[in-house]
Amino acid sequence: MNLILRKATIIDPESPFHNQTVDVKITNGLFEKIGTSLPQSDTHQEFQQEGLHISRGWFDTSVSLGEPGFEDRETITNGLEVAAKSGFTGIALQPNSYPIIDNQSQVHFVKQKAVTSATELYPIGALTKNSEGKDLAELYDMKNAGAVAFGDYGKSLANANLLKIGLQYVQDFDGLVIAFCQDDSIKGNGVVNEGVVSTRLGLKGIPNLAEELIVARNLFLLEYTGGRLHIPTISTAQSVALIKAAKANGLKVTCSVSVHHLVLTDEKLEGFDTRYKVSPPLRTDEDRKALIAGILDDTIDCITSDHNPIDIEHKKMEFDLAKNGTIGLESVFGALLTVLPLDKVIAKLTSGKHILNIESQIIAENNKVAISLFTATDKWTFEKEHILSKSKNSAFLGQQMQGRVIGIYSNEKLVLA
Repeated sequence: MNLILRKATIIDPESPFHNQTVDVKITNGLFEKIGTSLPQSDTHQEFQQEGLHISRGWFDTSVSLGEPGFEDRETITNGLEVAAKSGFTGIALQPNSYPIIDNQSQVHFVKQKAVTSATELYPIGALTKNSEGKDLAELYDMKNAGAVAFGDYGKSLANANLLKIGLQYVQDFDGLVIAFCQDDSIKGNGVVNEGVVSTRLGLKGIPNLAEELIVARNLFLLEYTGGRLHIPTISTAQSVALIKAAKANGLKVTCSVSVHHLVLTDEKLEGFDTRYKVSPPLRTDEDRKALIAGILDDTIDCITSDHNPIDIEHKKMEFDLAKNGTIGLESVFGALLTVLPLDKVIAKLTSGKHILNIESQIIAENNKVAISLFTATDKWTFEKEHILSKSKNSAFLGQQMQGRVIGIYSNEKLVLA
């Protein structure tokens, strides 16, 4: 559809219109004209809203949708609709479906499911067959089919030699390895962060060391092999420090942090609410502040929702038995603006494309349009009616929010929240 946005404030530091409030004329999916007081057009719809801001389309580097196999948790069609109404023009889909996305036919399947959506879907292929950590999956074939990276969601690779071989192999086609970091032998039967709260509640703890040992190991492997490595959803102050030092030494490593680790702490566990059971676990306020510092100094490259729908049968049960995971797409933007400045939020919600070598065009005339629409100052509370996902396992219910998502314009479609 053709569209004119009225009085939109542009947030895009690389755009010549950064921080300007202008009219934006979109024709056939391209920015035709950007300026003030653009004339009306019989062939264009108009949209105007007080406080309207636009930025390059947000991209989420870690989204689980369930399909195929777990459609009761979420479907690709509905999940992409949720992403669009949450402000995302693109998502990277985790391979943790059933069957696991570990071959080219599975990559083709999920991509085909997304062809009519406004939000683009980019599959992550499993690094190992069936994500079992024993043999490498069909990485090159999946790359040719459209996989943008390779990793076993929520699973740390115990076999260091297999990760070494994977890092070496993908360099032949500029592939990216994603390595979740957690020493399962140190984690043991732990279910929450090890500390004062876990002791008080009588829950088995997972020490920071479980993450940091594997972060350090994987950085040593990267130094040995070369190539590119992405470490997802780090959660501790020492992990930030280790990655900062590795970057200073010239290693090609990137990392992400989830929204819930930037906003929430293990103090939320006081009520034994399984909505707060996530992996890695919510940490202390000291770790949370270190993660925010890592965002502000750009040690941490991007922010993810780590959206993971879990059906009620596997979530609303005894804490020790409940599955890890929270949905997060709907609450990303509003939660982040309570702890970070707007420019930094937009930067970290748009940088994922660069990590995955996906094209991202600046907001400028004649460029392709993929933009997120939002306001920045509204204050509100996230409630159950704001959940758009099929699963309702949100850790942000009752949380104060700032700023609202209006929608997206992408693939020549306007989707409003």
